[in-house]
Amino acid sequence: MRLTAAIQQTIKTEVYKLLGPDSQIILFGSRIDDNQKGGDIDLLVQTPQHLINKIEMECRLSARLYIRLGGWKVDVLIQDSHSNMEPIIQHAIDNGVAL
Repeated sequence: MRLTAAIQQTIKTEVYKLLGPDSQIILFGSRIDDNQKGGDIDLLVQTPQHLINKIEMECRLSARLYIRLGGWKVDVLIQDSHSNMEPIIQHAIDNGVAL
């Protein structure tokens, strides 16, 4: 995994602030492969909450992480209690790494 402990902690802190400490965070995409270089940070956040505007929360979390991580691009998907199991979510669950 190509994220430092400090970056992982920043991600956890921001996720827990917005979505609560019962949220699960999964890193997926190129950042889980130690042999690759560069790339954005792809996150799936699973929450037991039902979010009225999930897209707004994905954008808000992505923006907060962008700022806190000094301009690193962060793509965020949220799976709430009413989300369908989309292929990208299943891919993240099957291939990702929990933070």
